[in-house]
Amino acid sequence: MTTATLPPLTRSHIGAPPAPTERVLQFGEGVFLRAFVDWMIDELNGRNLFNGGVVVVKPRGGKSIEQFNHQNGLYTLLTRGLRDRKPVDESRVIQCITRGIDPITQWDTLLTIARDPNIRFVVSNTTEAGIAVDPDDALDAVPPKSFPAKLTRLLLERFKVTDGDIKKGWIVLPCELIEANGDTLRRLVLQTANAWDLPVDFKSWVQTACIFCNTLVDRIVTGKPADTAAIDAKLGYKDELLNAAEPYHALVVEGPKSVADELPLDRAGLNVIWTDNAAPYRTRKVRLLNGAHTMLVLAAFLAGHDTVRQAMEDSTFRDFVRDGLLEEIVPTLDQPKEELEAFAAAVLERFANPFVEHRLLAIAMNSTSKFKARLVGSLNDYITRKSALPKRIVFSLASLIVFYEGTLLRAHEVQDDAKAIAALRAAWALGDIKKTVPAILADESLWGEDLARLPGLTEAVIADVIAIKDKGVKAALTLIPSPGTPGEG
Repeated sequence: MTTATLPPLTRSHIGAPPAPTERVLQFGEGVFLRAFVDWMIDELNGRNLFNGGVVVVKPRGGKSIEQFNHQNGLYTLLTRGLRDRKPVDESRVIQCITRGIDPITQWDTLLTIARDPNIRFVVSNTTEAGIAVDPDDALDAVPPKSFPAKLTRLLLERFKVTDGDIKKGWIVLPCELIEANGDTLRRLVLQTANAWDLPVDFKSWVQTACIFCNTLVDRIVTGKPADTAAIDAKLGYKDELLNAAEPYHALVVEGPKSVADELPLDRAGLNVIWTDNAAPYRTRKVRLLNGAHTMLVLAAFLAGHDTVRQAMEDSTFRDFVRDGLLEEIVPTLDQPKEELEAFAAAVLERFANPFVEHRLLAIAMNSTSKFKARLVGSLNDYITRKSALPKRIVFSLASLIVFYEGTLLRAHEVQDDAKAIAALRAAWALGDIKKTVPAILADESLWGEDLARLPGLTEAVIADVIAIKDKGVKAALTLIPSPGTPGEG
C-alpha cells in the first residue's frame, strides 16, 4: 500500500470511542495548543479525570478549520526528543477535539455553544497580537473582529441564558506569551463592555463569576514533520493534522485552588504547577531557558555552528552553557537550589534534542532586546550577590557586540530594531574597540540602563571582544576559568 492509498485517520480506523461531552471552548487551532492543552486534556480523559471535549475555533476564520471536521477532530501527536537522556520517539492519537468552528461563517453556532451549560473552560492562543481590542468592534457585528470582543459577546450570551448565575461563569486560561495574560484579557473584556455600554450587572458578573487565570506555558512544538510520507506509512493512515513536540512540557497556572479541583492536570502526572504567584516561575523560565538561548546563540554562530543542537554537540559550548546556567544564573534566583538545578538540567537536555533543528540565526533575531530582557537582570544580580563579574554572561555580551559589527550585519542580514542597529553601527564606526565598547554599554536605549557604570564590566567586555576577534570564539572561551578554578567569581 502506497502513502497515496492510505486510509484517512478516522475514529473507526483506530477504534476510538465517541467524542466526549464538550466542556472546553478553544480559540486557536495551531500546532502549539494541539500539542499542549489538547494533549493534556486527552491525558486527563484517558485517566477518567475530566472526560471533556474541546470545540476548536479558528480566531479569524478560514477554510483550514475544515480539516478538523474531516478527521472528526482526531490527529496524531509525535513526541520526539530526549527524556532522562534517552531517545524518545512516540505517537499518540489525540481524541478530545469534537469539531472545528469558523466564527465568520458559523457565528450563530458559536453563540449556541456559549449557551451550552456543559461549557466551563475557555482556552486561547491567538498570538500576542490577539490580546488587543479593535476600535471598530461592535456589539452587533457578526462576528466582532478581535478576540477580546468575540469573548465579550459570548460571555454576554452566557450571562443572559443563565440569568447571571454566579455559578455559571467561565474559567479562562489564555496561553498567549504575554505577562499577566489572564489579567490583561479580563481588562480588555471589561474595556469592551464599557465601550458597548453593557449593563453594570454583566460587568460585575464577569468580575465575580468568571475566573481569568494568568498562565506560563513551555513546550517546543515543531509541527508537522518534513518526513510525513514515511511517518504515515509507519502509522498506517494518512493524517493531515500530524503534529510533533518535544517530551518536555510545563504549565504554571496562577489561580484559585478550585480551578485545580475542576481541571486536575497535576493528578494526571503532568508537569503543572498551580500557584497564587506565577512571577518566580516566569523569572526562572526567562533567565534559565531564554537566557541560556541568548547566552549561547551568538557565540556559537561566530564559531561556525548553525543550530542549537550542533552547538550542544560541541563540548566547548555545552560546557559554556552548563557552567553559565549553574554558576552564574542559578545563584541569582531565590527558589530552592535543587529545583533550579533540575530546571537547568532539563534546559540542557532540550537543547540537545536530535529531532529539533533550531537555527541560531532565527533565535538571534532582536538579540539586543533579548539580552536586555533575559540576561541584564542576571548580570546585575550576580554582581550584587557575588561582588564579581559573571564571566560567561560577560562573554556572551562581547559576542553580541562582535556579531553586530558592520560587516556581519551586511553578511548575515541580522534582524533587529532599526534604532538598535543604527546605534551599534554608529559605535563600530568609531573605529576603536576601546571607544566602541564603552559607547555600546553606556547606551541606555539598548539595555534600559547604563551598563558602563558596572564596576569592571567595560574592561572585561573589551578584553573579550579583542580575544574573540584575534583568536576566534573557541580559543577565547578557553580563557574563562573552569568552575572552582582559583580566581573564578
